[in-house]
Amino acid sequence: MELLPEQRWRSAAGRHLPFALVLAITFLGFVRIVQYHWRQGVVLIGLALLVAALLRIMVTDEQAGLLAIRSRSVDALLYTGLGFAVIVVAMTIIGGPLER
Repeated sequence: MELLPEQRWRSAAGRHLPFALVLAITFLGFVRIVQYHWRQGVVLIGLALLVAALLRIMVTDEQAGLLAIRSRSVDALLYTGLGFAVIVVAMTIIGGPLER
């Protein structure tokens, strides 16, 4: 059964929506970094990784699109661990040239 072009587009776009959400949060993080609010930006990037982990757990492999790299459990574990690590490091840095 052949899909109509509109249905093909919707299925392809829907497959990349989780990744687009993670990219949007990451982009906001980079915007905050460029605005010299580096700690907020890095925390947003860590939150994007946590959202990626949550989405990887909630959606199927086909729906995960570009978030699916390895198996679901490995992806979720790595996204969660890296997300928490990035947030903890950002919150514990004190002093230095970036501090305002």
